[in-house]
Order: sequence, then C-alpha cells, then structure tokens
Amino acid sequence: MNHPYFQPSRPVSFYAIVDTLYVRPENFPAMVSMVLRGKPDLLQIRAKDLDTPARKKLVESVLPLFTGEKEEFSAPWRLLINDDWEVCQEFPEIGLHVGQDDLPVEEAREILGKDRILGLSTHSLEQARGAMGKKEVLDYFAVGPVFQTPTKPEASAVGLDLLEQVVAENPPLPFYGIGGVKLDNRRELLRRGAQGLVAVSEVLQAVDPGRVVTEFQSPYK
Repeated sequence: MNHPYFQPSRPVSFYAIVDTLYVRPENFPAMVSMVLRGKPDLLQIRAKDLDTPARKKLVESVLPLFTGEKEEFSAPWRLLINDDWEVCQEFPEIGLHVGQDDLPVEEAREILGKDRILGLSTHSLEQARGAMGKKEVLDYFAVGPVFQTPTKPEASAVGLDLLEQVVAENPPLPFYGIGGVKLDNRRELLRRGAQGLVAVSEVLQAVDPGRVVTEFQSPYK
C-alpha cells in the first residue's frame, strides 16, 4: 500500500500502544494525551479484555485528540484498533492491526478499503515472509516478541536473530520490532537493522510517557 504515513520523518519510527492491561478504560483519554506529546507516528488501542461495544467507547473517548486543531494530532488515520474490524466499521477514519489467528488480511483490507492503515503481527521468518508477500494488502508488519514481555507472558521470545533475518530479506514493507522493547535495549534492535520500534510497558508505566516516546525516536541518546 502507499499510505502517506510511511514517509520517514525521523531516524526511528515509533509506534505506541495503549493497552487496558496497564491503563483503565476511564484513564485512556489522559494517557493517550500524554503519549501524543511525544508525537509517535502511530497509536494503537489494545483492549483484549473488552468486548466490541466497550472498545467502541474507548475509541469515542480518544478520537477527539486526533481531530483537533493541533496539527500534530489532526490525522485520525494515525489511530488504530487491535483485532476488532467491527469497531473499524463504526469509525471509517481509523486503522486496524490483526494477529495470525484473527481476520485474514485480505478480508480486513476489503472492510477497510484502500486508504486506511492495516498491519499484521508475525512471530517467525515464515510468517514475516508471508507478510512481505502481501505488500499490496498490508501497510506494515510487526516482528516479535523480540524479548520476553509481561504484556504477552504466554508468547515465547523470538530473539534478535529473527529481526536480523527479516532485515536480510530486504522487506518491501516497513516493519516494527515489538515485545520487551525498552530504552536500554533499543539500540541493540537498531544495530540489528530495525527502523521501527514498539514499546508498551516502558511508555505506559513511565512518569512522563511523552518524554519516553521522544527518547525512543532518537537512536543517539
């Protein structure tokens, strides 16, 4: 796909996830506002413990932050929902991220149309190659969990070697390293070739989430 987001604007692309595992639903607007101060390129709402109506309420609570007058927030397509295509049908301006066991990406693209962002999680070189082969359908893919993470304790870490193998494939799509990503290990991911990073707990448990997002976007700090 050729979405306007994927025009690199800084050395490291950062993708924020606000997760109900760390943030109560009623606190989502405040947390998203703090995270946006760091100007992440994308922001995903992940609420696996909620049903579709509750996820819809989450989107309704934060969407005004992406449609206001402040230029850096005024792109609603920067907001994605995790795994819930029904919510996307309710809000035609937001994107979707799916996993390997969720809605097939071809079906998801039919629902979204051509202008909204669609991403896919991958956990092996075979899955990453599968994502690369769908460059006309997907906008990006994620590789992980690179390190063990409390966000998904049931998932085994894939390690940095997989990241390096994916880079060696010269992927035709942007991809993100995700899972256990911290400020003190991000340079190792960047050294292995990652140009995009996703961090969850490191941002959401910070005193100043926006500052942490800003730090992730600089490989030199």
